[in-house]
Amino acid sequence: MSKKKTDKVIFEHITVLDAGAKGVSVAKAPEGQVIFIPNVVPGDVVDVQTFKKRKAYFEGKAIKFHSFSENRVEPVCQHFGACGGCKWQNMKYEQQLFYKNNEVHNNLKRIGKIELPDFEPILGSEKQFFYRNKMEFGFSDTRWISEEEMNKRRAAELSGTDIHVRESESQNALGFHIPRMWDKILDIEKCHLQEDPSNAIRNSIKEFATENGMTFFNARHHGGLLRTLMIRTASTGEIMVLIQFFENNKAQRELLLDFVYEKFPQITSLQYVINSKANDTLYDQDIKLYKGRDYILEEMEGLKFSINAKSFYQTNSDQAYELYKITREFAGLNGNEVVYDLYTGTGTIAQFVSKQAKKVIGVEAVPEAIADAKENAKRNEISNCEFYVGDMKNVFNEAFIAQHGHPDVIITDPPRDGMHKDVVEQIMKIAPQKVVYVSCNSATQARDLALMDEKYKVTRVRPVDMFPQTHHVENVVLLERR
Repeated sequence: MSKKKTDKVIFEHITVLDAGAKGVSVAKAPEGQVIFIPNVVPGDVVDVQTFKKRKAYFEGKAIKFHSFSENRVEPVCQHFGACGGCKWQNMKYEQQLFYKNNEVHNNLKRIGKIELPDFEPILGSEKQFFYRNKMEFGFSDTRWISEEEMNKRRAAELSGTDIHVRESESQNALGFHIPRMWDKILDIEKCHLQEDPSNAIRNSIKEFATENGMTFFNARHHGGLLRTLMIRTASTGEIMVLIQFFENNKAQRELLLDFVYEKFPQITSLQYVINSKANDTLYDQDIKLYKGRDYILEEMEGLKFSINAKSFYQTNSDQAYELYKITREFAGLNGNEVVYDLYTGTGTIAQFVSKQAKKVIGVEAVPEAIADAKENAKRNEISNCEFYVGDMKNVFNEAFIAQHGHPDVIITDPPRDGMHKDVVEQIMKIAPQKVVYVSCNSATQARDLALMDEKYKVTRVRPVDMFPQTHHVENVVLLERR
């Protein structure tokens, strides 16, 4: 049964059927249209009010629950529902793994249209909270006001105490962007993604900056002193803090940085950047070291990797170790192979497999990452790894192969967009015996596997959960030459 409410539609007693892309769940309207609904769990029975209509689907929100799914749990985070970071926190962890495994299988089947072996069991994460080693927060002088707060304000207006309510509330925020709202920041009191002292550092910075009259960023008018905060932690216990300032105010900048370093002497690296450009990306910025050293050390199986402010490193350190072990196992090295590691980043996978290979060649487009890779290899006393800068589709050619040797195994771990078709073609032309494909996006992975199907057969597949409480999943595939 449905009824119209202005230009919106309410569907009643709708059973949530499945978990869909981007962390939303899926239901069906009485006439068969798909409904995408956030913050519900498959098995919930709800009334849904739509707020967007397309030809084939609706987007809506649950306004009433008639019954709850047996797979529902109580979210541990006070910010669940407003914050877009942990959309599956209301779902049992074993069900999260079930739906992640399904997503990988469906993408490889539907997009790849290739013959698949039985999947090996998805590898869950031992830590389901406090597992991230990198967090980025935004400052804002106009924090997001929740519906609960809005109701409180309306009540205060009616009672004539509105001015007192407003005066008691700080409008500053230090937290995460509200989904789909580029200029709205949700103030975060406690985040369950990064271990302490992450929460203490963030809350102390916000409190000190507010008490000392430091201005928070305004995204609409492009003004304010404080823009972003990045906190990186490592399994070694080392900590990096980087504050991004929009305005160049030396006195206030040093006042805040000195406070942070004195309050948290365990910080290994305290850095800052002054960024007055339109976006807050760091990769084209000159980062300044204020205290300590400009990197922190991560450790894995006795290997040490330096992580600087611009470095890419898997954001779940413990699960990265498991991911790399699976990658090494799939490669099946015996010590005689030449291995190419494409999209090598800071050379973590290359160095991780190097003990079992004759030689490893790592290629990456980011010069700073290759500089880190070389420094890491030197630190780890690894002599059979070589690293080269360049765009994969340009560097990975016949001349490069002639110089460095024909690979027996290629390991590739591309970004979410997958591999460029020229890289796929070159792999097909070189035809190594094995290709181990690590992916954070099984849809683009499936597309690439389809292109390689003529020459390669997929013989092993194992998804790995790097991001509990979210829909994201990594996948490792072994391809063997037909």
